[in-house]
Amino acid sequence: MRYNYKDLGLVNTREMFEKANKEGYAVPAFNFNNMEQMLAIVEAAALKGSPVILQCSGGARTYMGKPVVPMLAKAAVDVAREMGSDIPIALHLDHGSSFEQAKDCIEWGFSSVMIDASHHSFEENIAESKKVADFAHDLDVTVEAELGVLAGIEDEVSAEEHVFTQPHEVEEFVKASGVDSLAISIGTSHGAHKFKPGDDPKLRLDILAEIEKELLKEFGVKDTRTNIINFDDVDEDKGETNV
Repeated sequence: MRYNYKDLGLVNTREMFEKANKEGYAVPAFNFNNMEQMLAIVEAAALKGSPVILQCSGGARTYMGKPVVPMLAKAAVDVAREMGSDIPIALHLDHGSSFEQAKDCIEWGFSSVMIDASHHSFEENIAESKKVADFAHDLDVTVEAELGVLAGIEDEVSAEEHVFTQPHEVEEFVKASGVDSLAISIGTSHGAHKFKPGDDPKLRLDILAEIEKELLKEFGVKDTRTNIINFDDVDEDKGETNV
């Protein structure tokens, strides 16, 4: 174990998400690839008094260097404190590809990891996610998994088509894997994926509502208020977005 995230001043996402869910707000998670991006993220979060998740993909970690990332995360905490802010900051592996990668990140100071085994079968996804969760939880690190496939490009790995999350599988997956949070697919996209002009993102809010119902029934998860943001409808002069 090279670094314990708590020694870096970081937190995991458990209490962060619980508080946000209870009080009804979103927690931003931003990917960074260098010091300048990290500083911009943490300074903005500190100014707004917002908790923040610093996300790092496997490719970004390789680019910056394994020993550099935890030092940047510690610097992020120091910057926020210097600004007079005590916002909680998490360091999260985005779309981890294997148990070995997730384990290595945890041993190098990450406070949260994602294991994305969504390209495997349902049973294999559960098994791989549980393996990561069992290891991570012994060190008080939180784990995110993915169920369904999000269209987009992440670290040059492309998924052209959505595979929607099946609501009836969510309860079984969460119970069997023991993960703390779940990325679902309802038509959202990520990475370098862009909508073409005139295309509307076809979000399956009916699937989201069904998943919320399942989680509320089994785990007591609070209903969320889902707003759709049209980023083409932005008043740039005022910095406002119509929701």
